[in-house]
Amino acid sequence: MAKELSWRGRNEEEVKKLDLKQFMELTTSRQRRSLKRGFTPAQKELLSVLNQGKDNVKTHCREMVILPQMVGKTLQVYNGKEFVPVRVNVEMLGHNLGEFSHTRKGVKHSAAGIGATRSSKAISAR
Repeated sequence: MAKELSWRGRNEEEVKKLDLKQFMELTTSRQRRSLKRGFTPAQKELLSVLNQGKDNVKTHCREMVILPQMVGKTLQVYNGKEFVPVRVNVEMLGHNLGEFSHTRKGVKHSAAGIGATRSSKAISAR
């Protein structure tokens, strides 16, 4: 049985019907303040492209708050090096796009390099 995703007690269909004012009442104060200030020109352009029904849109707007009209879409969010695909679901509402496109990779440790230990100093570096 598949898990029903919900956000603040509402399922996906109910969330998609919310307008911006109703959505702002349900978000945290940080996102509410960001939305109250209005959208930047780049964010307005992103919303207009999404409203046209396009999917897999590339964007640099990492600070954009995820809105109900973005649910079900795939966005390519820039992380400083490449565009990372982010599939938006109901649980992501109210977060920023940049939270799902990490800018730093995790450290992957392996064996020590030559000269890292006292015993490896005598080994030639061939």
